[in-house]
Amino acid sequence: MTIILIRTLILYCIVICSVRLMGKRQLGELQPSELVITILVSNIATLSLEDEEIPLLHGILPILALVCFEVLVSWASLKSVKFRRLVSGSPKIIIEDGIIDQKQLHELRFSVDDLMTSLRMNGVFDLSDVQFAIVETTGSVSVCLKPARQPAERGDVGAAEETIPPHLIVADGQLRRQALNAAGLTPEWVQNILRKQGLALRDVFLMTADRSAKYVLIRNEGRGKA
Repeated sequence: MTIILIRTLILYCIVICSVRLMGKRQLGELQPSELVITILVSNIATLSLEDEEIPLLHGILPILALVCFEVLVSWASLKSVKFRRLVSGSPKIIIEDGIIDQKQLHELRFSVDDLMTSLRMNGVFDLSDVQFAIVETTGSVSVCLKPARQPAERGDVGAAEETIPPHLIVADGQLRRQALNAAGLTPEWVQNILRKQGLALRDVFLMTADRSAKYVLIRNEGRGKA
C-alpha cells in the first residue's frame, strides 16, 4: 500500500510538471498535438499505477519523452507557419457576409445543430445577425456580429425591448414540428413559404422563424429546385 502511494505521488508530480511545460491551456483550447500528448501521458501514468510489476522508470521515461517531443513540436510551430498549419490546421470561415459556406461545413463535418449550438454559445440566437463565423484550430467558433447588431455602450442604450430568439424549424430538409409549435406556426405556413420560392422541403438546408413569422431560409446548395 505504501509503495502504491509513493508511486502515485511521484507520477502526480511528473504529470503536473509535464502539463505545466506544455502551457496553460484549458482542455477545450488544446491544439490537436497537445490533446494527443495529454491523452497519452494520462494513459501511461495509469498503466504504471495499475500494475506494480511495471518499473516506475518505465512509466516516467515515456512521459518525459512525449513532453520533450511536444516542446520541440511547439518550437517548430513557432518558427514555421507551414509546419504549424500541418500540425494544427488553420481557421476556417463558415459564415461570411451572413452567408453560410455549406461546403466548408461539410468538410468540417459540422451539422446544422453544431452550427446553431456554437452560435448560441456565443450569445447569438438569430442567424441573420451574423457577419462572420470562424472555426478556430481548437474547434471553437468565433462570431462577429453585423454592425447594427453589435452591443452598444450602456450610455447609448435605453429601455431594451424583450425579444424571443427564433426557432430552428427545418434542418437538412427535416421539419422539426416541436420547434414549429414553439414558434406558434404550422406546417401549412412552411409549405406556403416554400411554394412561393419554388422549393421543396428537401431543398432547405436551414430555416429559422420566430413568433412574428419572421424567417430566415437557406437553400441546400447540393440540390436543385423542386
